[in-house]
Amino acid sequence: MHIIWRDSSDSKTYEQARVKNVFNLDRPKYFPRAVVTATCAKDAIAAVKIAQQEECQLAVRSGGHSTPVWSLQEHSILLNMGSWKEIIVDTKSNTAKVTTSVTGQELNRYLQTQHGLMFPAGHCPDVGLGGFMLQGGQGWNCRNWGWAAEKLLAVEVVTAQGESLLCNKEQHQDLYWAARGAGPFFPAIATIFHLQLLPYPVGFRSSGYIYPVKMYRQAFDWVQSVVPTADQDTEIVMVAFHSEPDREVCFKVHFITMKSSIAEAEAALMKLHTGRPPGTLSEWVCQEESLENLHQGQALASPKSLYYYTDNAFIGEGAKVTELLEEGFLSIPPGKSWAFWSPMYPYSERVVSDMTMIVPSTHYFSMYSIAESEDLAPQCRTWVEGTMAGIRKYAVGSYLGESDFNTSPEWYWGARNARRLEQVRQTWDPSSLFCSVHKLSRK
Repeated sequence: MHIIWRDSSDSKTYEQARVKNVFNLDRPKYFPRAVVTATCAKDAIAAVKIAQQEECQLAVRSGGHSTPVWSLQEHSILLNMGSWKEIIVDTKSNTAKVTTSVTGQELNRYLQTQHGLMFPAGHCPDVGLGGFMLQGGQGWNCRNWGWAAEKLLAVEVVTAQGESLLCNKEQHQDLYWAARGAGPFFPAIATIFHLQLLPYPVGFRSSGYIYPVKMYRQAFDWVQSVVPTADQDTEIVMVAFHSEPDREVCFKVHFITMKSSIAEAEAALMKLHTGRPPGTLSEWVCQEESLENLHQGQALASPKSLYYYTDNAFIGEGAKVTELLEEGFLSIPPGKSWAFWSPMYPYSERVVSDMTMIVPSTHYFSMYSIAESEDLAPQCRTWVEGTMAGIRKYAVGSYLGESDFNTSPEWYWGARNARRLEQVRQTWDPSSLFCSVHKLSRK
């Protein structure tokens, strides 16, 4: 275990430790009392004891991809898990034990090359499993395969009392339930996830259609119309972006199919291709695909060391989605910002009782404001806040993983789950040792 104290270290060393692994350049000016670098569970236990001795809170950073940077909390002990990376695979059961700082790209590179397996981790390659899993995990093809947290078999934790526990359906069920959606409100330190893996698809193909802004309604109406009958192993998304900083907005309708054979994948994509509206700027059909290639594309869309602000909404079923989202899609500021819509059907029709997170509707919309300088960041943030103010009137909730927790707990988990989560927190962390979000952390 390595500790850097704010008051006894040189300022450069402390600042490097304070922001190590943080993805977003828009970083809150909060300064932990000390930074603890962990490489094992004993280090996490030691960090708990230090926080107790210092009579302050403890914040945890797994991968550092939280847009609001919740791991930075004033006068806290910051526990950085980023140096503890372990992956242990059981090929008989297709399961793995993985530490929380391992990123989706790191995990899937290892699983694919060594075992022909995969896990539906985050789309951004450098998202650590810690925050991703605890917030529910909006992973690959979640509308059909379910969210990643549903494939969480167990979680190893360190409690506010400094105990190491294994939580699953048979023991410490309340912590296991909270680990599937509570996010920064999880009342323990997650150290190791036990994951159910999937076979890496032989039939991995994609089709993409780039439409000009004038085709917005035709393209969006079309992609919505194919959702109910699209193949169950096909991810669907529509993304709005500027292909060049000085050009108008365009739209990418993207289908990613992961089947057990190439023939099945091509059949699924050709069924969608035949109904596409004419008028694309460019397109590709049944292109050979891979997680590595998709990760590279996502890294280009969401580069490190820029100024990010995000928000999102699940849109109510009665809303006219094409009209409602038009302003948000068409008003993207020039530069790297983007927005996307993704259907949650048929997952939104399922009843999932053993998770904190909920998916309250079929339509999911998210906005990524990305500024290349600190001066431009407020303008991009204003675009998100202004657009979401109108959309939220027709929304029924938000996903915590792409939000800064700007409304009530019920908005993210529903009233029943929010009450239950508060009870779990009172049971396991009655003194609020662990930090949550900036607005609610103990002063």
